[in-house]
Amino acid sequence: MHALDQAESCGRRRRRRHSAAFKAESVAACRRAGVSIAAVALSRSLNANLLRRWVVEAERAATMPVAVSAASEQSPSIESGGGFLPVAISGAAPSAAMIRIEVCRGSSTVSVEWPVSAARECAVVLRELVR
Repeated sequence: MHALDQAESCGRRRRRRHSAAFKAESVAACRRAGVSIAAVALSRSLNANLLRRWVVEAERAATMPVAVSAASEQSPSIESGGGFLPVAISGAAPSAAMIRIEVCRGSSTVSVEWPVSAARECAVVLRELVR
């Protein structure tokens, strides 16, 4: 059911509520090649900023969690929006220990290894990655 079908006859305007199906259809229409969010919003009597928010929320919900692990046998995962997770690093020499980062998105996985001695640079890359 479309939200405009629920209009009341009294003079006071009420906040419209849209069903999850309507939101999903609108977001799917925005993902088509060559279609602008503003055009979809106009065709569906929506505010473009509202539709853009729905698109961003759908993209965030579709992303996979980022897994971070040390050279030890641990492999904790950090959900999106989380902070840093302390990881205990055990090894013979600190210079030999490695930080391993795996980023999974869809069916693709990217794996990067950093020496523990360059942990600060690794943190900078992680901050940029999760933005």
